Amino acid sequence: QVQLVESGGGLVQPGGSLRLSCAASGFTFRIYAMSWYRQAPGKERELVATITSAGGRTNYADSVKGRFTISRDNAKNTVYLQMNSLKPEDTAVYYCKPGGLEVWGQGTLVTVSS
Repeated sequence: QVQLVESGGGLVQPGGSLRLSCAASGFTFRIYAMSWYRQAPGKERELVATITSAGGRTNYADSVKGRFTISRDNAKNTVYLQMNSLKPEDTAVYYCKPGGLEVWGQGTLVTVSS
């Protein structure tokens, strides 16, 4: 059974940082590209960042480029999202997802507010 458990969200002031984690199980993590998505209140879910299976290549949405970093640890079946210089418009529920598998976790809420 595929399971994704996101964690690390919370309330942070503008300009602050958070590190999100996504623990995966139930599939062969190391052969899948992994992505982070987010969904802000009243908006559609959007792709934030993607990392290839071995971690050699990453891609980012223009809105987070230079501020967010996606990484992974295949030994721990975990993907991370380091978020720096956070802005109020980064407020959303963040989800991880394996490429090609239609499965979602419960997400983790990030709120950027003073």
